[in-house]
Amino acid sequence: MYADDTKAEATPATKPKGTPVYKRILDLFEAEGIRTLYGIPDPNFVHFFLEAERRGWTVVSPHHEAAAGFMAEASTRITGKPALAIGTLGPGMANMMPAIQCCKVENSPVIFMGGQRARITERRVRRGRIQFVRQEPMIEDSVKFSSSIEYADQTDEIVREAIRVAMSGTPGPCYIEYPHHVVLEELDVPEVLPPHRYRLTNQGADGDRIAEAAELIANAKNPVILAGHGVYTSKSGAAVKDLALKIGAPVIQTSGGTAFIEGIEDRTFPYGFSEVSIDAVVDSDLCIALGTELGEPSHYGRWRHWVDNEANRKWIYVQQDPTAIGVNRQIDCPLVGDLRAVVPQLVRALEGKTLPGHPRLEEFIKGDAQQIKDLDEESQTRDDGTGNVPMNTARFIVEATKAFPKDGIMIRDGGATVIYTWTYNMAKPHDVIWNQNYGHIGTGLPYATGAMLADQAATGKVRPGMLVTSDSSFLFHIGELEVAVRKNLPLVCVVGVDFQWGLEVGVYRMTFGEGTNEAGVHWSDKVRFDKIAEGFGAAGEFVTDAADIAPAIERAYARGGVTVIHCKIDPVANATDKPQYSEFRTWYAEGTQ
Repeated sequence: MYADDTKAEATPATKPKGTPVYKRILDLFEAEGIRTLYGIPDPNFVHFFLEAERRGWTVVSPHHEAAAGFMAEASTRITGKPALAIGTLGPGMANMMPAIQCCKVENSPVIFMGGQRARITERRVRRGRIQFVRQEPMIEDSVKFSSSIEYADQTDEIVREAIRVAMSGTPGPCYIEYPHHVVLEELDVPEVLPPHRYRLTNQGADGDRIAEAAELIANAKNPVILAGHGVYTSKSGAAVKDLALKIGAPVIQTSGGTAFIEGIEDRTFPYGFSEVSIDAVVDSDLCIALGTELGEPSHYGRWRHWVDNEANRKWIYVQQDPTAIGVNRQIDCPLVGDLRAVVPQLVRALEGKTLPGHPRLEEFIKGDAQQIKDLDEESQTRDDGTGNVPMNTARFIVEATKAFPKDGIMIRDGGATVIYTWTYNMAKPHDVIWNQNYGHIGTGLPYATGAMLADQAATGKVRPGMLVTSDSSFLFHIGELEVAVRKNLPLVCVVGVDFQWGLEVGVYRMTFGEGTNEAGVHWSDKVRFDKIAEGFGAAGEFVTDAADIAPAIERAYARGGVTVIHCKIDPVANATDKPQYSEFRTWYAEGTQ
């Protein structure tokens, strides 16, 4: 680190003006409803952290800066608000780069603040400067906006611009550099402004386009709603429920929009992985796309399951970013605006119209319920872990998700285990946190801690969390178990253990056949995650029999705190028997979309 020279007594030329910069920054974030702070404080931020905790913020120092960024990212998802992550200068900000990149690809409005040496140090012609690298060139291509508070009186405009840009159009991360020379400078400042006074909030769509969309809906015979990740992160579920009930439409989840909306769980079907979702898509003559990029996992809305009936299908697309309209497919009625405003506009515009509803909705509901029941029964025919044969991953997922607490937060992580979850999930959680677009495994544990802590800070309630993950992914940030223990979170980590990189083993075998050398994808079978948990002060359970998973989860929630359940799963099935893997592979159909 470097010497803190900020304690020199004030001279007449540096007479304090009132509010220190670090307090003003906190004021500006508080105006956005932000009450959580993630990061490891360096000399630039010790005053910042101390003041935040004094104000009642939830202040969390993890064990790696990437984890701080992932925690903040999960906060944006569960609260619908921007979040704040802090990185120490030099190696701290370098460590944060994976999280910054994830936020860019996952469209997460996290404000990253990085400490930096005083500008007099940066601008010297010197060699061998300690803990120094120019950070903006490293970061600026991965964020929507990058700036530095060079002068104290820039504080308001830079912080507001970062939040404004992060929340506008397609949301995403921004970066603010916080050099050492401005840390304790003071300002005469006006009262902070509420968000709607300095940025566009809850933007509605054009009235003529809303009327046009209402007519398309009124004339549709088989409408569907395609609900993406943005429905969840904008907290628009209640409005989407009103729309779905109003028009009698099934709701098709994109792979990123897997949280179920309370009250319409039975009419919500995962795209491609639910049989009735395919029927509904093929049959549709109108698709109302909400909060989705219409990306590769949705086949751009024009390939694979969308091909049939394409000529007869109309599209309504609600999108906050006008530059996204018409990029991945043609749109009949674009509604540019914030879901939080546009969906209620649509509901109001449909008042008084005769809407018969989708004629096959009840059939779809019954068909999906039967598919889930059939998958449960089929999983019971798989290896259950008795007789010295490891349990099949399908059994692992079925038994774990059956025991998911009704009011819980589900966090998903991993490779093959996530693919099994798409098919064998028995739960319909209202909060689901996972890394979909970027595919960054290892985010699960920091996502869990960040989401649970931000939810507590926002609601005052303590809700249970369940992380369903695999061994390779869990090891990425296993040190963050200490954070969950420190904060006494009611978190259960159910870990499928096969001591290998399951997807990569499968790729070797598909590429070269069985029995070839599988370099770099197997690791020690001596690891015991239940024992590691105990070393961090959590509880541990070791499970080999599928029938013991649910009781272990029940015990974990009954005793409270953090529990890690080590579940032995079959390495062969996990690598080569993944359900509907062919559907997953269509996301990567190079050149065919």
